[in-house]
Amino acid sequence: MKKRIVPTNVEADSGPEGDWMDLETAAEVEISSEDPNHPIEHALLPGNPSGWRAGQPGEQTIRIMFAEPRTIRRIWIHFEEAQVERTHEFVLRWSPDNGQTYKDIVRQQWNFSPSGMHYETENIYIDLNGVTTLELNIKPDISDGDAIASLAQMRVG
Repeated sequence: MKKRIVPTNVEADSGPEGDWMDLETAAEVEISSEDPNHPIEHALLPGNPSGWRAGQPGEQTIRIMFAEPRTIRRIWIHFEEAQVERTHEFVLRWSPDNGQTYKDIVRQQWNFSPSGMHYETENIYIDLNGVTTLELNIKPDISDGDAIASLAQMRVG
């Protein structure tokens, strides 16, 4: 039996390895709000460690609309919260018809704790053909608190 011990206090990587889609040229993005100091480009394009933050509390939506239908094999999402203890929920969905209908890819809840786990990373392997739209809906606090939604990084491949 092969065995490996992985410490639980290891910090998340600065970014995922792999061939990722150039979203800057392949897609248009719609967002429900944005903090001017943390624009969506900081989460979707490499080289910006500050990530995206919403401009107001509450549920937020990030919609990636592709100019041409795409095949997607992998989505990597990374969230960080080091200040406020809360449980957030996100839903990642895709559409084959420019947002007329959606199909869930994943729905996930995560408990952030500044003294414990302050990041969540999801590495999602899928086989989707004809994707015209990806939608990420973030509910930053399921207890309906005044938390601000954020996304550290997201890659699509």
